[in-house]
Amino acid sequence: MQGTIKSRINEVRDRIGEAAARCGRSPEEITLIAVSKTYPASDVDGAAACGIRDFGENKVQELLRKQPECSGELRWHLIGHLQTNKVRSVVGRVCLIHSVDSLHLAEEIDRRSAAQGITQDVLLQVNAAGEDTKFGVSPDGLIPLAEGIAEKFVNVRIRGLMQIAPYAEDPEEVRKWFRKLRQLKEELARRGFTGSDILSMGMSHDFETAIEEGATHIRVGTAIFGERDYSNHK
Repeated sequence: MQGTIKSRINEVRDRIGEAAARCGRSPEEITLIAVSKTYPASDVDGAAACGIRDFGENKVQELLRKQPECSGELRWHLIGHLQTNKVRSVVGRVCLIHSVDSLHLAEEIDRRSAAQGITQDVLLQVNAAGEDTKFGVSPDGLIPLAEGIAEKFVNVRIRGLMQIAPYAEDPEEVRKWFRKLRQLKEELARRGFTGSDILSMGMSHDFETAIEEGATHIRVGTAIFGERDYSNHK
C-alpha cells in the first residue's frame, strides 16, 4: 500500500466523511481506532502526530511492550481475545476491552478492577454469523450474558457491542451482520442498558458499510499503516 501514514490517515478520514454523509451522520460521531498490532511504536507516534488518539492491540504481550515506548496521551483498546490469566495485566491499562464474551471472563475483570478500585469499561463481543473460527457470544446468548454481568458485578461497565464480521471482497455481503449488531444494541437499550451505546465494527476493507449501519468505533490497521509484516511477530 503506497503513501505515508499521514496521507493514508487523510484518505481514511475522507472515506469516513463520505460514508457518514451518505447516511446523514456526522464524522464526529465515529471514533477511529488505529490498529497497531505488528507495527512499531514509531508508527504509533507517527499516527499520533496526525491527531489519532485511539489505538488498538490484539495481544496483551504486545500491548504491554508497546505502551511505554509510545509518547503522548493515548487511549488504548484491547480488541483481541482475552484469556482470564491475562486480565490482571490489562485492567486499568486500556480504556476499553472489546472482547468480553463470557460471564467467567467478566468475573475476572470485575475482581481485578475491584482490587484496583476502578470500573473497567467493556464491550460484549458477538459472533453474529456463528463462525467457528471466531470468538463471541451468540445473538441468543447476548441478553442473558449482559443481564448476568449487570446483576453480579459492579466493577465492570458494559458500554456496547463488538463484532468481527466475516470477510468478504464485497462489503455489501456483510452488511446484514453489521445491521444485526445494531439491532442487538437496540434490544439492549430496550432492556434498560441505556449507557451501552458503542458499536465497534468495521475494519479497513468494510468500515464504510459499518458506518452506514451505525458503527461508532471502527478498527483500521492496514489502511493507516500499510501492509503488515508478520515475519518477526509473536
